[in-house]
Amino acid sequence: MLRLGAGVFAQLQQQFKTQLTLGDSSRRLLGTAGTATPFRVERATRALELNELRDNRGARKIKKRLGRGHGSGHGKTCGRGTKGQNSRAGNGKAGPGFEGGQTPLSQVFPKRGFKNAWHRELQPLNLDRIQHFINTGRLDASKPITLREIYGSNMVRFTDGVSLLARGSHVLTSPVTIEVSRASQAAIKRVEELGGRVVCVYHNKLAMRALLHPQKFAIAPKSAMPMTAKLRRAYSDPARRGFLAPEIKEAYTPASFNFERGGAAAKEQAC
Repeated sequence: MLRLGAGVFAQLQQQFKTQLTLGDSSRRLLGTAGTATPFRVERATRALELNELRDNRGARKIKKRLGRGHGSGHGKTCGRGTKGQNSRAGNGKAGPGFEGGQTPLSQVFPKRGFKNAWHRELQPLNLDRIQHFINTGRLDASKPITLREIYGSNMVRFTDGVSLLARGSHVLTSPVTIEVSRASQAAIKRVEELGGRVVCVYHNKLAMRALLHPQKFAIAPKSAMPMTAKLRRAYSDPARRGFLAPEIKEAYTPASFNFERGGAAAKEQAC
């Protein structure tokens, strides 16, 4: 039987730097079967270095190499089989409306009509509601009532603008100066009978956002003029009380329309 000397075993312990406990069979090999105390080597302790950090075993998987010949097991068709939708690159999952290659139902039927890019959905506002908010102290009739005051008082929620209508016109008793997007002839007549004023002001999406939420702008943007010929005619018509009409422009300057970038009207509303 091959016998290892104690010196050889000590060299092995020093080389592998591990703690070994000798059993009976090992002691017999070394010729130390009679010793009562097992031979121990303490593990060497040292600080862990950054270059010794490793991922856990199995945390990083080796990428499957496809199309590298028949010997690899993933050559030619790369394990996808032959033909069909699932064998194509980028076509594993069909999108909504896909019907296996036939003409989708959404394309079978013809389309009708169109979506007007300049359409504005104006919310109605009646005169009786204005008087109610004045009576309850949520509106100040001594100051011009703009779209910002209407939005802030929660009188009506809107995105594109407000159309002033004449329902409950007999209830209105306070003379008011109000700026809206559009107004009916009956509403204009009732407000002016009481000594008030109605002015129709145009706001595009950016100007409306700057008017209702001025805290979101470091510098108030300049309000845009009406973009289409139809809108320019409407806001230049004195009968409709458009703010571009010469008679209206000479007598009144809209508080909600910013004629220049960072203008005084926008700064006052931001305060």
